[in-house]
Amino acid sequence: MTYLPWLLGISAAFVLLERLFPWRWEQRARRLGLLRDLGFLAVNGHLFSAWTASLSGAAALAATQALQSAGLRLDGSPVPRWPLAAQFLAFLLLSDFLQWCIHNLLHRVPWLWTFHKVHHSITTMDWLGNWRFHWVEIVVYKTLQWLPLAWLSASPEAAFLVAVVTTAWGDFNHANVDVGLGPLGRVLNNPRMHLWHHDQSSEGGAAKNFGIVFSAWDSLFGTAFWPRNRSPERLGYPGIQEMPQSLAGQLLWPLTRHAPAAGTGEARPGS
Repeated sequence: MTYLPWLLGISAAFVLLERLFPWRWEQRARRLGLLRDLGFLAVNGHLFSAWTASLSGAAALAATQALQSAGLRLDGSPVPRWPLAAQFLAFLLLSDFLQWCIHNLLHRVPWLWTFHKVHHSITTMDWLGNWRFHWVEIVVYKTLQWLPLAWLSASPEAAFLVAVVTTAWGDFNHANVDVGLGPLGRVLNNPRMHLWHHDQSSEGGAAKNFGIVFSAWDSLFGTAFWPRNRSPERLGYPGIQEMPQSLAGQLLWPLTRHAPAAGTGEARPGS
């Protein structure tokens, strides 16, 4: 199982879909910042993900052995005995809910929000927006998801299928494609709903629509906001002018910037 061919295939598919079925016809494919965001795709989609896969695998093995030595068993899950389709669904539901929780934290914890601002510096949305995020987010997601997913013990095949599906769905959420899913949009995330997550205003709440694959978590926990008859006026976050425009600048900025103290205005980001 190799991720890179899937990454390239999914990327090519969305390049084509955005040209054939655009939602915002006036939006240009060769937009400002295109080369920078292709750089984010290379770094986050391939280079950094490959490096962290081996590193996190070694860390997870060491942590598992330490927990087992301490008497905590991680082999009590019935999931490994299930068919592959059932393992896939269980892994998808649990991982997506955990990602919803972590995404919520990225908006509400000031130090984490500093890193997440890189993703919210998007002002022209297309499928590449899925890959504009700081690498520290990968570390945060993998660390906080590890123990529950380790206990689940789904097969590597199921975990790989979930990785492919979440890659495709993340690109879909950010893509400039004319798809809204209709009533299913209350269950599954989609470009029209996710665009409001990137709204620069505080309409509908300071932070909303945290779902990755399933928007149902937002409906369940009261963070869903989706006016069906219009789109946000502006994307980004209040104070977006502080963000550098280059790839190197956006990778370095959160590491060199002094994080705001808890209780400041930035603890409740605008989108």
